[in-house]
This record gives sequence, C-alpha cells and structure tokens, in this order.
Amino acid sequence: MEQFLYEPVLERLQEIRKADILIGIPSYNNAHTIGDVVKTVASGLTVYFPHARSVIVNSDGGSQDGTPQVVEAALADPSTLLVQHPVPPIHKIITPYHGIPGKGSAFRTIFKIAEALQVEACAVVDADLRSIAPEWVERLIRPVYDEGFDYVAPLYRRHKYDGTITNSIVYPMTRALYGQQIRQPIGGDFGFSGKLAALYLTKPVWETDVARFGIDIWMTVTAVAERYRICQAFLGAKVHDHKDPGVHLSGMLMQVVGSLFSLIEEYPSVWQATQGSSPVPIFGPSREVEVEHVSVNVDRMVNAFQQGVRDLLPIWEIILAPETLTELRLIAPLETEEFRFPMDVWVSVIYDFALAYHHRVLHLEHLLKAMTPLYLGRTASFVMETQESGHQQVEEVIETMAEQFEAMKPYLIARWR
Repeated sequence: MEQFLYEPVLERLQEIRKADILIGIPSYNNAHTIGDVVKTVASGLTVYFPHARSVIVNSDGGSQDGTPQVVEAALADPSTLLVQHPVPPIHKIITPYHGIPGKGSAFRTIFKIAEALQVEACAVVDADLRSIAPEWVERLIRPVYDEGFDYVAPLYRRHKYDGTITNSIVYPMTRALYGQQIRQPIGGDFGFSGKLAALYLTKPVWETDVARFGIDIWMTVTAVAERYRICQAFLGAKVHDHKDPGVHLSGMLMQVVGSLFSLIEEYPSVWQATQGSSPVPIFGPSREVEVEHVSVNVDRMVNAFQQGVRDLLPIWEIILAPETLTELRLIAPLETEEFRFPMDVWVSVIYDFALAYHHRVLHLEHLLKAMTPLYLGRTASFVMETQESGHQQVEEVIETMAEQFEAMKPYLIARWR
C-alpha cells in the first residue's frame, strides 16, 4: 500500500477489511453543505442497498472551516439511518489527502481506499450540492452493482445558459472523437466500478495539472477510450453556485479545455479510428424539474470578442486557418442584435486550436487565453439564437452542433498527421 494513505486510515481499512459499495465525498471548506450531503448519502445507502457493506469516505483537502468535524457529527447522528430493520453499519473514513492540491488528489485517495477494500461499486459526489437526494445513490450505484456497467456519467437538467463550456466544446468534441453520446462528461458526480478505480490508479497523472483541474473529463475519456461499459444516470436538477459564462471564465476554460486537448494526445489511435457516435443508455426516468435561472450579459461577451479581434489577430494568424480568420473578420463589426457566430466556423476554431496544441505552436496558457474571446463570441451567438427557445429546442441546437463536430472530424484527422 503506497504511503499516501495515513496510518490511522490504514488501521481503519484493516478493521473494515472488505466493502461492497463506497461513496466518496471530496471536500475543501464545505462545512455549510457537507453535513446534508453525508446524511443524504447515508440515507440512500440504507434505503436502496440495505444488505450491502457500505463505506463513506470524506477525502478532505485541508479545510479550515471544520468540514471533517461536520462529517463526523453527521454520521454520528443516529437519525441519519431512516429504516427500521437491521442493516450492516455504514462505515466512515475521514482522511486528508496527499499530493497536488485539487480534486484529483482527493479522488486518488478515494480510488486507493476502494482498491484496498475490494469494492464492487463506487460513486463520488460533490460536497457543495444543495440538490442531492437519496435516489442519486441508487442511480449512480445500481448500474454498476447490478447491471455490470463500469462508468455512470450524471445527466442533469440545467438552465439553457448553465454549462456553456460543456454544451459548446466538451460534449460535442468528446462525442465526435470517441463516438459515445455522453451529454455531461464533466458533471462532477459519477459512479464507477472497483475495476475501473484500480485502472485509474495505474495512470501517471497524479503529479500533473489533470490532478488539480481536469479530473472529471479525464475519468470520462479514459473510461470511454479504454472501452469500459458506460451509461448515464438522470439526477434531476443540479443546484450549485452559478457563474455568469462571461465572467469567471478564463481559468475554467483553460483547465477543462487544456485537459481535453491533452487527452487527444493520449489516445490518437482510438479517436482516429472512431466513426459516428452512438447513444448511451440512461438510468432513471427523465422528468421536468425546476432549474435555477442563469442571467448572461450578451453585450459584454460581444464586446470581448470584438476586442479580441482588435488585439489578438497576430496570434490567431498562427493558430487559425486563413479562411476561418476571414470569417471572423466578417462577423466582428456586427452590432449585438445582428451578431451571429456560425457553427461551422466555431468547429473550425476548436479543431484549429486542438491542432495548435498538438503542434506546440504556442505555450499552452497563451493558446488557451487566446481562445477565450472566441468562446465568448460563440456563446453570445448561442444566446441570441435561443432567447425564445424552450429546453427541447435548445437541446436540438446543441445536437446540431455535435453533428457538425462529427461531420468536420476529417478536417482534424487530415491535419493531425
């Protein structure tokens, strides 16, 4: 057993010895929400898997607000187990994690404990959830525990302007490259088999930026590219802290897209041989749910795009094909009301940036910063196109975009080599 598990944790593992199900909750200063998350998880385990030996692992990144103590108190409270008949006790392990600060290091600790306890089915849920329900535990665990799946991606109902990086880059590109229609590849709450957790531990990513920022997309793509059995679980609304897509953006874009591009380098033989895409099975009935409103400032996004055209053309000339640049110059002068960023131009932009990353034409950070105004331009256009559209119509626009990524994939393959 590697030394990154602390002595008290190793002793606790020897006491527990073996478990069937593990739920991991990575945390960092989540004292105000994690108590409810832990109680809900314990309730879900007790109601849906009463005869399984279960363990809840809180992997904490050095919280200063008493998060581990809240977890301890939540699981000490007998009212968390809401059933009358006798059930095996739910064990808890609270551990600080080693390594680069970030979610990935927390996940590594969870994977290691899953391996040590020879767990069949695992799930990881965010510590800051305000919408988690006991059935989330069933939806994330049951496909692995009873149906032989290895990876369960979450499927949430979100506001049409929440998750714009997923909608415009991560979903369509993951689908086009790897051939699986996983609608939310970076959702944050996942189920996976003990077998897949053991595979994740063998990968050399734990001292890299993936461990800090890109763990969600890395888990999804690794499972797909290594041909594990994948499904999705409908979880309803995900209530968390929203960010205006035009504001807290550059960092998020760099983390997610940087990880996505590095994975393209990892599996070229897989994605170059993949044609078309297939639907991925969904567990749990999809139903109408209330979602929190997300407000966006379109003018600010269009202005940022126009500023980018003024400031970044010399850099874009290194990255983008000449015909793509010509298109961008044509749309730059448009007023907000008329502003449109055509889908095919956007797909060319993303593929050109992936190629620039591959050919190392710029330092990664500069490359991804140069993408930000283009992303804001496309997002502004998406908002303008869908202002009057309901959920289903917006999904159709996103599907059309994904099909465009698939149709233009030969462009990427031809220039890759």
